[in-house]
Amino acid sequence: MKPVVQRTVRSLQRNILAGLITIGPLFVTWLVFSFVFKTLEQAGLPVVQLFAALFPAGWLMQPWLQSLLAVVLTLALLFLVGRVTSLVMGRQALGLFESALERLPFVAKVYTSVRQLLDSMLMKKESSQRVVLVDFPIVGHKSIGFLTRSYTDSTSGRLLAAVLLPNAINPTSAFLQILPMELVTETDLTMEQAMSMIMTGGAVGPETLRYSKDEGLRD
Repeated sequence: MKPVVQRTVRSLQRNILAGLITIGPLFVTWLVFSFVFKTLEQAGLPVVQLFAALFPAGWLMQPWLQSLLAVVLTLALLFLVGRVTSLVMGRQALGLFESALERLPFVAKVYTSVRQLLDSMLMKKESSQRVVLVDFPIVGHKSIGFLTRSYTDSTSGRLLAAVLLPNAINPTSAFLQILPMELVTETDLTMEQAMSMIMTGGAVGPETLRYSKDEGLRD
């Protein structure tokens, strides 16, 4: 290959790589924003479309405006629910609502599991919840996980760990791993840092990370 062609190819490679490094974080941020916006839109859009059907108006039939109103409506509803449940009457109403759900066999199991998961994910720093690394999907490839609790093997007495491994970009789905505690590597990440890394595909995170196993985890 001629020197001129080689220089041209190397220049193209450098520029393309620089472009990827520049655009990559923005692209990941856009993916996360799009996912959140689409979820909020889908939650509120049926109400907005119903309102547009009952009160037809040219400006209200615009798709972009319906999407925007759906997002605003969903955010307002979330704020209202949070505000109400933060009050004494709201907590009592929520307790009655949960009691009613517990009487529905299948719904009770799903709701209770999701509620416990969210409570666990939102625990304070002093709780037993920890950010860890485990070998997944193969040995030598580390994945970020959340140690949700520990178990004891009824046969050997060995200490086991339950580790939740959220999927990157889309943490609404995850894997649950039950593995020996000695195979779990504790990190120095906070819950917020770990979620930022997961949501952005690693584009946002601390400068340093405890990757190597130190003394292991102690229950």
